Amino acid sequence: MSLEMPVPVSAPEAVLDVVCLCAAWCGTCREYEATFEALQQAMPGHRYRWIDIEDEADAIGDIDVETFPTLMLAHAGRLLFAGPVLPRLGDAQRLLQVQGEVASAGGALAPATSGLPADQFEAFAALARQVAEP
Repeated sequence: MSLEMPVPVSAPEAVLDVVCLCAAWCGTCREYEATFEALQQAMPGHRYRWIDIEDEADAIGDIDVETFPTLMLAHAGRLLFAGPVLPRLGDAQRLLQVQGEVASAGGALAPATSGLPADQFEAFAALARQVAEP
């Protein structure tokens, strides 16, 4: 077991919606929960949400999670990133920093470049819009 040191990063200007899609039965998700909490403490300027895909199936709509943990990052209802991540704090911090810069520049994930099938892109985009609502 190695201890990772958090990567020092500056908080991006844009406030991101950071959503982790996991399942209670998933051992990797249980391990990632502590990393997700550490991410919240390291980068507190964002909105974080942990969604158990079975307990909150209505919230995720038609999203098919194949690999855990899966993160979704959005800004103002625009999908920036959706996909599985390694359970490492430094990687998550870097992802938030880069996507925060993309959001600050007005960028969003384009369907053609997302690597997601069209139906999954739309399902994640719908969740991005949903979590942006007050």
